[in-house]
Amino acid sequence: MTDLRSPVARYASRLHAVLGDRHHVASPLGAWLLLALSAPAATDRSRDDLATVLGMDASAAADAARALLDRPHPLVGAASGVWHGTGCDAGRLDAWRATLPAGTAVGPLPEPAELDAWAREHSLGLIEEFPIRVGPDLVLLLASALATRISWADPFEVDDAAALGAGSPWAGRLARVLRTPQRGHHCWIASTPRAGEVIVHAAPARPADDGAGLLVVSVAAHPDVPAVDVLAAAHDIALRAADAPDGHRPGSLYDLPLGVTPLWTLREEVVHTNAPGGRDERLAAVLPAWSARDTHDLATAELGFPAAAEGLADLLGGGRFEVEVKQATAARFGRHGFEAAAVTGFAMRTSLPPEGVVRVAELRFGHPYAAVAVATDQPSDAPAGPWHGVPVFSAWVAEPQELTEADLADPPTEW
Repeated sequence: MTDLRSPVARYASRLHAVLGDRHHVASPLGAWLLLALSAPAATDRSRDDLATVLGMDASAAADAARALLDRPHPLVGAASGVWHGTGCDAGRLDAWRATLPAGTAVGPLPEPAELDAWAREHSLGLIEEFPIRVGPDLVLLLASALATRISWADPFEVDDAAALGAGSPWAGRLARVLRTPQRGHHCWIASTPRAGEVIVHAAPARPADDGAGLLVVSVAAHPDVPAVDVLAAAHDIALRAADAPDGHRPGSLYDLPLGVTPLWTLREEVVHTNAPGGRDERLAAVLPAWSARDTHDLATAELGFPAAAEGLADLLGGGRFEVEVKQATAARFGRHGFEAAAVTGFAMRTSLPPEGVVRVAELRFGHPYAAVAVATDQPSDAPAGPWHGVPVFSAWVAEPQELTEADLADPPTEW
């Protein structure tokens, strides 16, 4: 079975580099899955570019995506969809669609309300609207959805926000923060190539009946370290933490100097302990609750979608297409659990005509004018009736009036 962990982690670095250091939540996997599902359609020109972004051969990525979507994780709902617009020759897509996961929704493009319902259903209600606008120019639409809602195996305790430290910009803004419970969570200090020394907290979900779980790993570095480097370190640490759920402590607290840093406070206390040499180690963490909601534009070359679109364009008969990729996300991290969802849409639209000039006129009826009401009476495929073109009322408008309350009512109450 193909190991997806490193390829998806590398793709995450690409994606977060595009999104920057603003507060956000994203699903690199949600975007990666769409690239992988489109990979069997890749042309000779785009296959190498797509493989570079995917982190593996295009066909291997497609197989890996099918494996994930055909066997969803007990704690992570996953879904996919491929729909074609009215301007698409669907028969040209048959060979490619045969490579999609068995549960992929396939067919004509749904109405906007139906796509919104699909997004809500597969996001546990966290995403209210599908992120792609539906219109007559939409030829092909791919979608993925990922969602989780878990309770911690051991909930956090609550502490005063001052525990974040006098140097924290959040200590004065918050009243309460989360503190690790006496048992169940894991904390450690690690040294990383990209982010230097970091602090780590790992909270496990209450496992599913078959033992499958979810581990949320939080990583903080020195405040001067760029977000993209901290995120890269966090992905690397999370991969290792998944294999060592009891935590990974590469060094000893006795290797560090006592005192206060931007990341931790280290002190010594006299206790009764059976630890070897009478030197015990205990770690706890305080961190804030948080939530985020975003819509990301992912249609950039760095994230691979133009290369994926090239192969899909060939399936659609060639020509020029506009590419739109958006991901709607939501997440919440709190005392008792964690929830998150992402719906990603990858749209191919008929290309816009060449740029030109348009003149726009706004007609202003700002002085007296004429108005005539004329009847029309010309059914389709039939001669005009006796009323056709007959003026019924006419007026010279010289005294305007304010809009009435009935005019402002929406929906109307009198008409």
